[in-house]
Amino acid sequence: MPVVTPKTPSPLSLPVLLLMSVAAGLCAGGNYFNQPLLHSIAVGLQVSEAQAALTVTLAQVSYALGLLLLVPLGDMLERRRLAVTLMLLAAAGQFISGWAPSLAWLAAGTVMAGLFSVAAQVLVPMAATLAAPGRSGWAVGVVMSGLLTGILGARSAAGLLSALGGWSTVYKVAGVLMVGVALALWRQLPPSRNEGQVSYAQVLRSLGTLLVRHPRLRSRSLIGGLAFASVSVLFSTMALLLSGPAQGLSDSAIGLCGLVAVAGALMASVVGKLSDRGWAQATTAAAAALLLLGWGCLWLGEASLPWFLAGLLLVDLALQGMHISNQNVVYSLEPPSRSRLNAVYMTSYFIGAASGSALGSLAWQHGGWHSTCTLGALLALSTWAALALDQRLARAR
Repeated sequence: MPVVTPKTPSPLSLPVLLLMSVAAGLCAGGNYFNQPLLHSIAVGLQVSEAQAALTVTLAQVSYALGLLLLVPLGDMLERRRLAVTLMLLAAAGQFISGWAPSLAWLAAGTVMAGLFSVAAQVLVPMAATLAAPGRSGWAVGVVMSGLLTGILGARSAAGLLSALGGWSTVYKVAGVLMVGVALALWRQLPPSRNEGQVSYAQVLRSLGTLLVRHPRLRSRSLIGGLAFASVSVLFSTMALLLSGPAQGLSDSAIGLCGLVAVAGALMASVVGKLSDRGWAQATTAAAAALLLLGWGCLWLGEASLPWFLAGLLLVDLALQGMHISNQNVVYSLEPPSRSRLNAVYMTSYFIGAASGSALGSLAWQHGGWHSTCTLGALLALSTWAALALDQRLARAR
């Protein structure tokens, strides 16, 4: 498939980047509303907590499918129109979840919202494409700060709104906000598309070509997938621990715990600047060490909320450090193909998330919190092996 050259409009202003970051946060955050609400969903829909927890995995799997099938369209179609359309469809999914009368309807809304919320991953490489020369890492960091703050704030918002109007309230509010922000994006974003015409089949076939052509796409995708699998073990079980007998927290209190990790999201722009200066490898290594240390704190957090919060902060800092440095490396491999590179990387990332969520639920059911922490730590250790491979590839290049 021939490489096409993107048009280069004027660099994005900071206000437009901030609007993109809000949009990315709303889209990605919507996939995490259910995590602090599992107990309330189970009670409200009269299902078991294990059945309610399946919605966590459904959100991750549908998001991964959207990354694979929809995000590559950013190298084929006009990106502003694509991002806005996907965001409006994701809002429709949130409305379905908000008025779901049964688990089946909640699952349907979760799948629809997850599939189309990949609008966020159309906006991230778009920011890199439209950034001023030498500022792509910073631009990606700004949008990713919003995306990550949205993910973390989603848990807190879900818990607080659940206390005010029930577990479904957050889905209804999010749907309204997403429609408003999508319309603002349509007014503020410049048109952006690659020159040349390619078919959807060519775009999808080229994903495998990119994976073969760029060894560091493979190694960085592996690092991201393993890291997110480790952290998803925590995300899929933390509400069950914190609402249990040892901690006894309410939905709103569990949601507020997520605010501790917002510091990790705010570090995204800092990591982006470090990556622009050539520190991507060092940042990744430091983040891998923090991830393992965080699981040590979480082990002690079974009956100690301060230790739990310390571990939550560390693992989130670690995940964001690895993720932003990964994206900086991946986007530099072939700039005209950023949407497809992002699709390959993020598909691996969320396959890791879905696997971690499913494995975390199994670990919780069979061995409780200590079994969960052991699994998370083993996945954290595996990121070191993937990082060693990437280091060798970086030196060879």
